[in-house]
Amino acid sequence: MDLRSRKSGLTNLRAFEDEITNFIEEGQAADIVYLNFSPGVLTRTLLNSGVRVVALENDLAFLPDLQCGRKGCFSRELTVSTFFHLKLIFFQSLENSLDGQFKVIYGDFFRLDPLVTGPVKPPTVCSEKLFESMGVAAVPWRADVPVKIFGILPQKKERNMLWRLIFAVYECSSIYRYGRIELNFFISEKEYKVLTAKAGEKRVYQALSVLWQIGCEIQLLHMEPWASFLTNLKNGGLAIPRSTALPNDHLCLIRLTPRKDLFTGTMKPTNSSTFVFMVKQCLAKPSSRIIDKLNSWSLSDGCKLLRELEIPEDAETVSLYPEDYMRLFDALQNSSVFTESWFHDEVLESARNMNF
Repeated sequence: MDLRSRKSGLTNLRAFEDEITNFIEEGQAADIVYLNFSPGVLTRTLLNSGVRVVALENDLAFLPDLQCGRKGCFSRELTVSTFFHLKLIFFQSLENSLDGQFKVIYGDFFRLDPLVTGPVKPPTVCSEKLFESMGVAAVPWRADVPVKIFGILPQKKERNMLWRLIFAVYECSSIYRYGRIELNFFISEKEYKVLTAKAGEKRVYQALSVLWQIGCEIQLLHMEPWASFLTNLKNGGLAIPRSTALPNDHLCLIRLTPRKDLFTGTMKPTNSSTFVFMVKQCLAKPSSRIIDKLNSWSLSDGCKLLRELEIPEDAETVSLYPEDYMRLFDALQNSSVFTESWFHDEVLESARNMNF
């Protein structure tokens, strides 16, 4: 789907610019990585904030520096639409005029860190190479946010990307090897509702809800009607993903900031995959009882454990709050009777599937 703004632009542009400027300026200065880069209000706001902006561009046609030496290197640009031709000119003028504040890197964020060995073929990119090109070094987890990423999650890949990103948060892998990278993404309203769902909402509350709420602070920055964006449908209609269970009338700009205290207790990057798998298995069937799950994990006295945690034995897994799952994980990690041998085998298989 093409999510460029219509000529009318985003609604209430001045308010939108002020919101984004305030959010960027919070805390100490950080580099900005901008995905789906194009001329527009968000671009102008980011550049006017004074921070260094790195545009990650996955179309070689818009990178003349990389095309130099190729036969007919500008022939493609002469045949593309006015929008894309202007985008190329925009890139060139920005790099020439901003004296190091703006840089373009060839790569596709949504093809970041593939599970392959050896060199990768662009626009696929490794986070190590990306951060090296930006000149950004790794910082401790509890340090300030070193990089802020802005972009739009591809509609067809939303759920898959949300899983990959949250697993990387808990594992401190990929971009999170460099610290608490802040994500500022436009996502569909239905996925935003899932991420912020509350315990007890059977049609909405899922494993993703628990994992993102425990792992990151989730903040809604802006909601924009789908009608503000162009689409690639030939009949001019909006290619809006249909959703019967949840409202889906807007794109939501949300901020996802990993929590500083995520790894201060029992949770560590080395055992976090156990927590991810535990939550996934519990909420695979939201109406299942938590005591039945504990018994299936070879826990000899699940009833006693639940009493200590003040969780009713007949509680359904969908009724447990994210904090309850965290407390349950802590208790299981400290339990001397919890058998984890087969559990870890399934954790590893689950991790492979999520990261594929």
